[in-house]
Amino acid sequence: MLNLSTRKGKRLLLCGSCLEARCLKSIELVEQAEISTMAELTKEITDSNKVLNFYSNEGH
Repeated sequence: MLNLSTRKGKRLLLCGSCLEARCLKSIELVEQAEISTMAELTKEITDSNKVLNFYSNEGH
C-alpha cells in the first residue's frame, strides 16, 4: 500500500521521535520515505483533508 502511494507521487512522512523511541531511526526506509518532525507532520495534517495512519494495538 505504501509503495502504491509513493508511486502516485504522495509523500510518506515518518515521525522521527516515534522512530527514535522504538530504536528504528537507523533502519533502511521504504524508498521515498522521509523522516519528519512533529511540526512538519502537524502542518501537513492541518493542511490536508486526508491522512493515512496505521495503528497497532499489539500486546493489548
